Amino acid sequence: MENIIDECDAVVNFAAESFVDRSIYDANPFLVSNIRGAYTILDICTKLETRMIQISTDEVFGSLSSETANENSKFNPSNPYAATKASAELLVNSYIITHDSDVLITRCTNNYGPKQFSEKLIPKTIVLAYHDKKIPIYGKGTNIRDWIHVEDHCAAVLSTLLNGKKGQSYNISSNNEIDNLTIVKKILKIMGKSEDLIQFVEDRPGHDLRYSLDSTKISNDLDWNAKLSFDEGLKKTIDWYLNNHKLIENISSITSNPTPWKSSN
Repeated sequence: MENIIDECDAVVNFAAESFVDRSIYDANPFLVSNIRGAYTILDICTKLETRMIQISTDEVFGSLSSETANENSKFNPSNPYAATKASAELLVNSYIITHDSDVLITRCTNNYGPKQFSEKLIPKTIVLAYHDKKIPIYGKGTNIRDWIHVEDHCAAVLSTLLNGKKGQSYNISSNNEIDNLTIVKKILKIMGKSEDLIQFVEDRPGHDLRYSLDSTKISNDLDWNAKLSFDEGLKKTIDWYLNNHKLIENISSITSNPTPWKSSN
């Protein structure tokens, strides 16, 4: 890997195990990828003096009742996935202090858009609705996430890479806080499907109620702001999947499993 990184101007570490449900029944791959993997890249980038961005998550701050987390808020991860991402951030901070590494951290809210793996809420809902299958919603569907289109996220990361200050962290959000049930209903309405497809299922353990990030810093320092509204981005995403319907003809075992956090089967 050192030979590969040596040929790069910079490294943006998106690599991660990211499906929270999977981390509940088997955390080991998350430890390997999200901590050991991040360390490997971090150590090489430090040695080669290569700029690096560590992609993190709003989940490191845990569930928030009404407040919004800024870059100085304390970590409070609630699941193994979030804990591994917080651990990677601590490693990065230690290298910045000890080695003066040229590393930055970005934390983003929930992404959506084309080509997303169908275990995630929005593509999963689109795929199941396309096949007129039941759409499982954990608990009462009141869990709130701030959703950002992948194009806006990428623009924020690029801005950080080009203009961010060494050793800094930046929160990325688009101020689109929406509960899961509302999202599913929006998708069904756009696709012309009945809300009868909705099926409430057992909630997963430690399911955080709400995530929220304050992106004032990246807006002020790097002049970045999200451009796509959620409704516009959602319609664009659904159109992409329907125009590439061959990719959703088959339903994977994870997509069809209403409670994937229980097991891998």
